[in-house]
Amino acid sequence: MARNNMFRPSVVALRSAAAAAFSSRQFSGLTRPPPNYPGHVPLTRLEKAALAFGSGLMSLRDPRRADLIATFAEVTATPYFIYRLRDAMLASPTGRRILRDRPRITSTSLNLPYLRSLPGNTVGRTYVSWLDREGVSPDTRSAVRYIDDEECAYVMQRYRECHDFYHALTGLPVVREGEVALKAFEFANTLLPMTGLSVFAAATLKKSERRRFVSTYLPWAVRNGLRASEVINVYWEEELERDVEDLRRQLGVEPPPDLRALRRAEREERRKAKAAREAAASRQQGSV
Repeated sequence: MARNNMFRPSVVALRSAAAAAFSSRQFSGLTRPPPNYPGHVPLTRLEKAALAFGSGLMSLRDPRRADLIATFAEVTATPYFIYRLRDAMLASPTGRRILRDRPRITSTSLNLPYLRSLPGNTVGRTYVSWLDREGVSPDTRSAVRYIDDEECAYVMQRYRECHDFYHALTGLPVVREGEVALKAFEFANTLLPMTGLSVFAAATLKKSERRRFVSTYLPWAVRNGLRASEVINVYWEEELERDVEDLRRQLGVEPPPDLRALRRAEREERRKAKAAREAAASRQQGSV
């Protein structure tokens, strides 16, 4: 089911952003207010700007720094973007239930051994098979610290913990090329600035990877991200026994070409080309 008016700011979002801006009292590093929730670190506007600049620059240089990416995501999500995502949840019956229940995604809450026992075509088995194949754990997502609004902090936490489900839904691996493709999909679907910045990491890819991203995975990401339903509104915990293809059809997400298969084929072509060159060089030496 496709979304409508994705780029039109909702009245509620604008009101929420304005209220947050005007209601938050000014303070300095010496008069920092108490936290709004466990782990919260209130920041001044200057501190947020400095963190945004530093974490954004360093994460572009090293996209493997998940801590920097998480920091950039939080300090750039306000005053508009995280409210837009929260309002998308409030506009959906399922999203409202998620906000009310506040589920967390961990290896314990999901019961990974049970997911491994499910049929291969289910969402749960697809997810846990992706975790096992990529060597990833759902317990590695850091806690949100820099978003002032407690409900919006949960929205960011939910997005962060659902990221591996997006990987499993699309089949994209955790290699840099796969992460950039998934971030492009997430940007088109969520508009979070961090996901948009991550797309620029395509510049750090190898030439063949960059060419494949531009020709194949970027068009796929934009097309699917824009037409798909808000993936933040999927109550994954209730979809684990569902046929994964049925969920993809409902959301409007088509899997991209198998990236790992393409990378294997590319490596095999390089190996054969190298072997052919070495054989030709050996024959040439033998004829001298």
